Amino acid sequence: MIWLVAAILPALAADAPPDAVKLQAPQVEYHVNEASATTSPWVDANGWQIVRAPGKHFYYDLSASKIPSARVAPLAAAEAFVYGAQASIHTDQAGTDAFNRMLDFLKTIPGADLPVVADIGVVDDGSDECGELMNMLARRNLLYKIVTAPDPKLAVNVSLGSKEYPKEGAADPSMLAQKIRSQLGDEHRSLRVYGSEVVIARLESDGAHARVHLLNYAFRPVVGLRVRVAGSYAHQTVRAFGKPDLKLQDAAVSGGATEFTLPDLGTYAVVDLTK
Repeated sequence: MIWLVAAILPALAADAPPDAVKLQAPQVEYHVNEASATTSPWVDANGWQIVRAPGKHFYYDLSASKIPSARVAPLAAAEAFVYGAQASIHTDQAGTDAFNRMLDFLKTIPGADLPVVADIGVVDDGSDECGELMNMLARRNLLYKIVTAPDPKLAVNVSLGSKEYPKEGAADPSMLAQKIRSQLGDEHRSLRVYGSEVVIARLESDGAHARVHLLNYAFRPVVGLRVRVAGSYAHQTVRAFGKPDLKLQDAAVSGGATEFTLPDLGTYAVVDLTK
């Protein structure tokens, strides 16, 4: 396996660089579901904003977060790394120590010159509605990329304001994301994650090699996370923050897809797959 291109690493900073895009603290909030008297997780993630503003510098100010800095700082660092963002993070001493531990881990991950995989194209009109749609697609692990015009190579293309996707439908981005998922069909998805609503994945692949990034926004381990990737990959390697001895379980290659289970996912793990 030959990995190329060094990854971009986040850095600490007291103040926001000029013209930086400010991001919220990544986390999960639990909202009461009135229909079932239970709580539902709402993932506050920034990946869609990073993808939407390529080349920008991003700034995480974690000082106002209600989440302990030692928990949120490593997640912010990992999120920025996964999306290839030039990012600065402001935090306190506890957050700094935790950030540095994550940074040490990120430095052990080989750089990879792999294209990001997408099943869906989104024509970004710059509207809040389009941004919220991308947010909902990411939270559902529906892989998309921003396009300037419909891409015939993609299974589904979405352009808000078109006949198929009228602006009125974007008023409920959750329902619209579900419609897009149905149009794509789960059997045609390049990546699927089972067993959690708080893990966001990102897939990169050139056909011979693939890399799966897994971000856990909940600040507690996810047990028994199952992942399915399109493509037959005979070899699987996992690196997990804070869990140097973690091993994949129940790996299987069949039907043109590769599946595996992470028995205990902490903040971040990366799985490399090769033919």
